[in-house]
Amino acid sequence: MRFVLSRITSVAEAVMVAALFLVVAAAAAPASAEEPPQEWFKTVGESVQQSWVVSMVADDPLQKRIVRKDPTPGAAARRIMVLYPRPSSAYDVAITKMLDVFAEKDINADVTIYNFNKDDARGQQAIAWAGRSGVELIFSMGSESTAWLYSHYKGGNIPVVSVCSKDPVMLGQTPSYDRGSGTNIAFTSLNMPVEVQMNYVLELMPNLKNFGILVDGANVSAVETQAKPMAQYAKQRGIQVLDLAIQDPKNAKAELAELVKSAVALMRKSDPTLSQSILWITGSTSVFGEIATINENSDRVPVLSVAPEVVKAGDDSAALAIGISFESNAHLAAVYGAEILAGTQKVGNLPVGIVSPPDIAINFRKAREIGLEIPFNFIESANFIYDYEGQAVRRTESEVDSTLN
Repeated sequence: MRFVLSRITSVAEAVMVAALFLVVAAAAAPASAEEPPQEWFKTVGESVQQSWVVSMVADDPLQKRIVRKDPTPGAAARRIMVLYPRPSSAYDVAITKMLDVFAEKDINADVTIYNFNKDDARGQQAIAWAGRSGVELIFSMGSESTAWLYSHYKGGNIPVVSVCSKDPVMLGQTPSYDRGSGTNIAFTSLNMPVEVQMNYVLELMPNLKNFGILVDGANVSAVETQAKPMAQYAKQRGIQVLDLAIQDPKNAKAELAELVKSAVALMRKSDPTLSQSILWITGSTSVFGEIATINENSDRVPVLSVAPEVVKAGDDSAALAIGISFESNAHLAAVYGAEILAGTQKVGNLPVGIVSPPDIAINFRKAREIGLEIPFNFIESANFIYDYEGQAVRRTESEVDSTLN
């Protein structure tokens, strides 16, 4: 708010003006120092708490610093920055796994989590800070951070590794999967090849008639690398595709309730028993965060996801997921980072990191509820299985190494 004062003619008037400024300033000021800022770095796993110390940065509530509890004596601290665009439960999973890998490899990392809040000026401040602070490696957390660094820091002095980011080839960030970018950015991908993913879907449901794709319409990376390619593949095979895109992430619950309800009604026209229809959740946080709403309105249509984390204990879960978990992707990204820090790999030579075979997650409680039969080979290779009570009975991580691409 801006005021322009022309002339003050008396002491009393001056006092009144001063009082007005104090009232306005009090209303416009941020919360007092005694009130902590809204927490954006929400949770890390127990393993992190055992090996690492997480602290606030006094002069910037959008930064966190993480250091080893018991570093190897004499080991130099390796300065790392992780650039966040915003809070996300996916990023909580990813940073936990990355720190676990660093601890396993005994890397004495001094990690700064820098939330640039999707603001260009703050992003530039983060890069300038990294240069001044001797940062040796940057992780771009999420597709938004990766896109920003690609646009504003490609060719920079500090190596960058992407984490929790969608397919960089489809997004035009690197020309091919099997060779490095030739720049200071090494890419990993949350996406698996569409034809492979759809082969699993069609093995599950060979006579698939309706394929409803749930996506956040504002999430460009999810639309371009997950929703559109899957839709195109399905349409080419005569499958009816329902594009179910929310428009306002803040209103996701209400929008999804209506979208799913309407989609199920349309599916019934060609599939009265809903036995040849699927609802497919893309990697859009605003969408998969409303799994309970989706289930509530899905009737007997199986709810599947590209993100294994959407399959979890209890009823608020997808029945099945086929994709690359945030954890597996983060593991691979951390391995890339460790190799760059050790000097055994050059950032520009690393191929796009894609975990293969995919992570499969099954919730048998949800599958039984809708009568979905799971192929035996899915069960054999599943990384995550929840039983008929919705309780975890298997949890194994994908084998990850830097040669997977």
